[in-house]
Amino acid sequence: MDTKVLSSGVRYSKLPESYVRPESERPRLSEVSSCEDVPIIDLGCEDRAQIVKQIGDACKSYGFFQVINHGVSAEAVEKILEVALEFFSLPVEEKLKLYSDDPSKTMRLSTSFNVKKEKVHNWRDYLRLHCHPLDKYVPEWPSTPPAFKEVVSNYCMEVRQLGFRLQELIAESLGVERDCIKNILGDQGQHMAVNYYPPCPEPELTYGLPGHTDPNALTILLQDLQVAGLQVLKEGKWLAVNPHPNAFVINLGDQLQALSNGMYKSVWHRAIVNSDKPRISIASFLCPSNDALIFAPNSLTDDGSAAVYRGFTYAEYYKKFWSRDLEKEHCLELFKKNSLSA
Repeated sequence: MDTKVLSSGVRYSKLPESYVRPESERPRLSEVSSCEDVPIIDLGCEDRAQIVKQIGDACKSYGFFQVINHGVSAEAVEKILEVALEFFSLPVEEKLKLYSDDPSKTMRLSTSFNVKKEKVHNWRDYLRLHCHPLDKYVPEWPSTPPAFKEVVSNYCMEVRQLGFRLQELIAESLGVERDCIKNILGDQGQHMAVNYYPPCPEPELTYGLPGHTDPNALTILLQDLQVAGLQVLKEGKWLAVNPHPNAFVINLGDQLQALSNGMYKSVWHRAIVNSDKPRISIASFLCPSNDALIFAPNSLTDDGSAAVYRGFTYAEYYKKFWSRDLEKEHCLELFKKNSLSA
């Protein structure tokens, strides 16, 4: 491959060798069924107790859910999808000015997941942005397309408010104070991955992203309405989560699994690719501040159930997460109280 990114305008007739997964690690797309009962929660519902109960049930059984009437404007959603597509349609020389494979950079265009470390690459390009505080990071964002900074800033602000609202509802569903989760997480960082999955000649042999959990607290995913690609693991089976009009997919990240003392699940999920159409998805991540100490509140352990995880800072967790292969064991296993490596 002569270019560092996949969104180069070249259509491949065969999957390059460096993307081909070993036989045992392939997605087995023919075995995947559709997840018919994805919880879809209407945040516009008048009955808060009902919303809280639905969220609690979804967090226990699924580790993810979709929300509608979520308060993020249709205009903000439409505009960010447009500007994302415009960005990935830019000439490749233009995009490569932003390319980096250094995960510590706060703004970069990259490909796959961790190009330096992995043996097999993933079929995706992504633009990774830090989004909080905006005045600190917006100046380094792309200045083409011209509307990019304004459109993405507006979207980030709306999504952040939705994330805080969800954290309050999740806290209530655990039976702790409404602000409990926000207080533990501190001044939350916010990142975004604008993902682009080009058409792939042999989708059976590779992934957009292989199975993983998210290391952060909460992920708010905007799916491409035309092209499905998200799959989640439930009871040992991969299920396709089809896009729902005007909805966000909400994934619990590892920090909320730890904070809930393991009652709520950080869901394993993956992105598959297809041979016909490019797919765009926009993932917004709310992350604890680096020095936030993650622990289960006393009220979740005072019934005599022991704390499952030792307390740890987010910085410690994140470092461990990036230093390993994406799809090996769950990174949280390393922080269990009885874990040898803890």
